[in-house]
Amino acid sequence: MRTTHSKSRPHLRLVSSNPNPESSQTKKEKRLTRPPNDEVRSREYLRPDEVDRLLDAAKSQGRHSHRDWMLILMMYRHGLRVSEAVSLRWSDIDWDTAHIYIKRKKRGNPSTQQIDGGELRGLRALKRDAKHPSPWIFMSERGAPLTDHTVRKLITRAGEVAQFDFPIHPHMLRHSCGYYLASKGYDTRLIQDYLGHKNIQHTVKYTQLAPGRFDGLWD
Repeated sequence: MRTTHSKSRPHLRLVSSNPNPESSQTKKEKRLTRPPNDEVRSREYLRPDEVDRLLDAAKSQGRHSHRDWMLILMMYRHGLRVSEAVSLRWSDIDWDTAHIYIKRKKRGNPSTQQIDGGELRGLRALKRDAKHPSPWIFMSERGAPLTDHTVRKLITRAGEVAQFDFPIHPHMLRHSCGYYLASKGYDTRLIQDYLGHKNIQHTVKYTQLAPGRFDGLWD
């Protein structure tokens, strides 16, 4: 009887789908070693005078100074997250009534908000001076929308130029907007709608920090 010999198969080696098997562990270690926010900075918002310092610093830097100044101003005035700011389009603006449609991320509620005179003039200048036609308000030199990384980098840099003694990150501008509105005594529900919060508990933290809230308790 004829014996059939099976062909020998080469040894198979299991290849990980992760091109860098140490990357996940490295990221985990970084998260564990990153200090809490309250150890890096004493608070997560800027006062109005500090926002002005940040704006002045942005306006003094480089050939994109007007764009960067407008970006910081609008993130502050409208309480924008980075993802919301880079998603803004010229079509969101109603030039006749001076309003802008704000589409919130994280399932937040959208709103239509007023644009004041200085902000409107700044937007007109930004659109007029654009080198490339683009639907995006805040764009790169190639006409593409700014990336999250670019926004974080330019705001961090503005904070360094303004000589803050703590690092500045973009979300502080959204917190600063809530803090300002609360300091003016606006109703919590109004602030909730303005910032697009689904849960009012996210808004209450601003009214808790409002200056003057406890004034007169011991008069």
